Amino acid sequence: MRNFTRTILAASNPAGNLKAVEALVELARQGGFDALLLAGNLTAKSAGSAGYRDLFKILAKTNLPTFYVPGPDDFPIQHYLFEAASIEVVFPYLHGVHGAFCLAPGHVLVCGMGGIVDGAETEREEGQALRYPGWEVVYRLKFLQELRDYSKLFLFATPPAHKGLHRSGSESLAELVGTYKPRLVVAAGKEFQTGWLGRSLIVLPGHLSDGHYAVVDLDEQRAELRQL
Repeated sequence: MRNFTRTILAASNPAGNLKAVEALVELARQGGFDALLLAGNLTAKSAGSAGYRDLFKILAKTNLPTFYVPGPDDFPIQHYLFEAASIEVVFPYLHGVHGAFCLAPGHVLVCGMGGIVDGAETEREEGQALRYPGWEVVYRLKFLQELRDYSKLFLFATPPAHKGLHRSGSESLAELVGTYKPRLVVAAGKEFQTGWLGRSLIVLPGHLSDGHYAVVDLDEQRAELRQL
């Protein structure tokens, strides 16, 4: 592993397509990448603990710093949390950053959260769906106030609101991006899109379940769509 983070494999919504995940991991193993970022949905609906166990075993083969957050279909949350906690003891380069953070090589902080739905009346749910009101992600990630000196990468299952991407998104996440100014935001989205939100590069890599992913060059601040 290199001691800096520059070239990133980014993907979203594998949704239980383990063959696509295996193909992505094989690309990672060929070299030239410093990290892998994956935004849920991680498994197929109702796959249970076994779905996460199989996914994480494949991701462990990357031998790269790998960061992930679950999506709205990754419920109940305890299945994800239990399997992530178990695998990360054995493979410490795997990192779940759902409402938390980890460090990538080169003084780079990676954090994120899945299941964000704006609206003060949004009811949080972790049993029959994965859903959190926008204010909760702002609260959970307030530790960023103490970590302003780090270069930051954000990982979300919901895109931030962005007029240039011509799609709806979360105003709460857009506020977070504006406040903390990460170098990169990777979010789930069916179609590949990229744009700027202030000084932050926003990348929606497309669905990995459809064979789509992106390669991000942090030095040049650009992203390219790729197909498995």
